[in-house]
Amino acid sequence: MKLLTFIDKGVHKLGVKTEQGILDISASVKNGINFDIKTDIMDFISGSTEEVTRLQDFIDYSISEKKAVFVNEDEITWGPCVTRPHKIICVGLNYRKHADETNAPYPEVPILFNKFDNTLTGHKDEIPVPKVTKKLDYEVELGIVIGKKAKYVEVDAALDHVFGYCTVNDLSARDLQLRTPQWLLGKSCDKFSPVGPFLVTADEVGDPNNLSLKTYVNGELRQDSNTSDMIFNCAEIVSYISQHMTLEPGDIILTGTPEGVVMGYPEDKQHYLQPGDIVTVEIEKLGALTNYFIEE
Repeated sequence: MKLLTFIDKGVHKLGVKTEQGILDISASVKNGINFDIKTDIMDFISGSTEEVTRLQDFIDYSISEKKAVFVNEDEITWGPCVTRPHKIICVGLNYRKHADETNAPYPEVPILFNKFDNTLTGHKDEIPVPKVTKKLDYEVELGIVIGKKAKYVEVDAALDHVFGYCTVNDLSARDLQLRTPQWLLGKSCDKFSPVGPFLVTADEVGDPNNLSLKTYVNGELRQDSNTSDMIFNCAEIVSYISQHMTLEPGDIILTGTPEGVVMGYPEDKQHYLQPGDIVTVEIEKLGALTNYFIEE
């Protein structure tokens, strides 16, 4: 199932991508359908598998009874596909070729840092280039969204705690990031974590450790890799984090970026993002996420 949010009168509404188009769940519920169904995306992330099954039953029924309300995909204002994560946890230097291009040794354990919900935004949103940076970089990343509370989880059971996956652009102001040994400042400016367009349930994704990833800047391919190049795979990441903190439903884990970032180029070929640039990050089975960069 492909879940999403769109913004209507300042409210994040739940939508589902179907073969017929994007179904507006709350509008369909109000269209005379006697179904006890939740209409907030966070309720489904934190709910049981029965909640998702009930949602699918509702979708099938509303379409068959011609009571489904659809919205135009080209006209909606997209929201982040996860709206209220308790934590946003990121893994640094988690691709072999990315570590190689930055002349960094492979980490022995996952390098963790965090971002905040001020960084969240959605597909097709405009992102201001902060005045405080001259080195804004892109990073396509696979996002893991936790669905069940996880603490001291073994690797073999780790993915059982995952609700689904999404495409993320872990935007990074390199001059701020490298100002100190702590990376947080360069990662946490406003709208630095566009996520979406869809949150795809784990059953539809299958193996998250074999997905292609791509980044395009103004139509030019910049990153082209596969999650199989990760140093620590998805199960290892979830298990490792759970040894140190409790993962809650709705938490997002950004699993690192592959080679091809601006910082990895020779200095005379580094062309960082500028107002007017259009960046699309794309992951197999999860969809393409596009944002427009503007002057702050």
